Amino acid sequence: MFYRITRCTYYHIIRVAVVFIAFAILACNGSKTSEVTYAEHIAPIIQQNCVKCHQKGEAGPFNLVSYEDVAKKAKLVRYVTENRIMPPWPADPTYSTFVNEMYLTDEQIALIKTWVEQGCKPGDTASLPAFSDSRQENLGKPDLVVKVPTIDIPGNNTDLFAVVKIPYEIPYDTFVRAIEFVCGNKKLVHHMNGHLIQFDPSKKKNLHTGKSWVNQDQSNSQTIHKELGLLHDDGTYAPMTPSVSNYLPGALFMAYPKEIGGYRFAKKGAFYLNDMHYGPTPIPATDSSYFNIYFSPTPPKRPVAEFQMGTLGVSPVVPDLIVPPNKVQTFRIQTTLPEDISVITIVPHMHLIGKKYLAYAVKPSGDTIPLIRINNWDFRWQYFYQFKQLLRLPRGTTIYVEGVYDNTASNPNNPFSPPREIREKNGSMKTTDEMFQLIVTYVPYQAGDEKISLAP
Repeated sequence: MFYRITRCTYYHIIRVAVVFIAFAILACNGSKTSEVTYAEHIAPIIQQNCVKCHQKGEAGPFNLVSYEDVAKKAKLVRYVTENRIMPPWPADPTYSTFVNEMYLTDEQIALIKTWVEQGCKPGDTASLPAFSDSRQENLGKPDLVVKVPTIDIPGNNTDLFAVVKIPYEIPYDTFVRAIEFVCGNKKLVHHMNGHLIQFDPSKKKNLHTGKSWVNQDQSNSQTIHKELGLLHDDGTYAPMTPSVSNYLPGALFMAYPKEIGGYRFAKKGAFYLNDMHYGPTPIPATDSSYFNIYFSPTPPKRPVAEFQMGTLGVSPVVPDLIVPPNKVQTFRIQTTLPEDISVITIVPHMHLIGKKYLAYAVKPSGDTIPLIRINNWDFRWQYFYQFKQLLRLPRGTTIYVEGVYDNTASNPNNPFSPPREIREKNGSMKTTDEMFQLIVTYVPYQAGDEKISLAP
């Protein structure tokens, strides 16, 4: 059988063929992923999210500063990013945002995967700028370095809580704009709470009397201040400025804007660390931490304040923080603000069996302000979450916090096997006990605070 092909049919066949060939070409080209290079695509991701910890002297176990560093660990980098193990950013970025966030988008994770699959091509690495720590660039060289006495940590697999005095003396009274704690042993230092003692020179002759540090568990809490020589010579207490510097695992130091924060700095003084917590270790170790002090020519305009909710705070945990074995339980804390405040940072805190964390504020108008949500709590990574701008919470606002604790055998972080009752014990900071807190750093509200950026 023969078919007659008309001119119209012929041109129709030609058009279909052209369209088919065009689609085939597009499909072929689309199957070829464009070249991904370290210099153009990967270096910005690594420098923004990884190098802060993965450089000499920081917490990361290896460097990720150069192309060679990253290429050597390429398969590991791909694995930990694909599985969202690294970078460690516990806060849910879809709920609230903060300064210096460290999490990767789906597109960034896909770029790393493609780069590894294509053979880790370097690109023009010669044109890459050298990594620089913007925190140090903004602050400059410290005016004073105050070294913490070397702490010997026994290898007995138990927590060590050191109470430490670090005296200093300078020629004259002055002011400081920032105090940075530099951790010496990031594998073992769990947290540090630092306060500033301001001595009256006429009442304190020798700053070095007393012990440099004591083991909290082996000392009488009623006499620790005398043991450390923190009192004036006449037995009176010197003025203390609380919480001038703090540290938690994973935390990065961030200086506040010039109009926020700062402290008076007496010429005779001491740092008082009422909690220098070292985690358990099976082998003896040491720690040599220190403080970088940055002076200011002018007195502080707006000193910061803080309060904490929950354990040892302004509001109790409800119900009492007691988690029976083999139970998953939710606890709550809340407080209503007596004044307008501008929030700078928030610090969520739980221990090993913490599972989920949620904090939000409800204004008197009924509007809800998301503060932070952590869908998978990890005790190893706790941050001072600094908002991108001062966050106003008006008087009468209620802050609500919910924490889920998992005391079952299926929780890989459970310190006991089989599970046994875990509770809050009069504020005990041992990792095997529990805590539930939200710590809020703020300044009293002033008109225009909403426009003040907290970005570095």
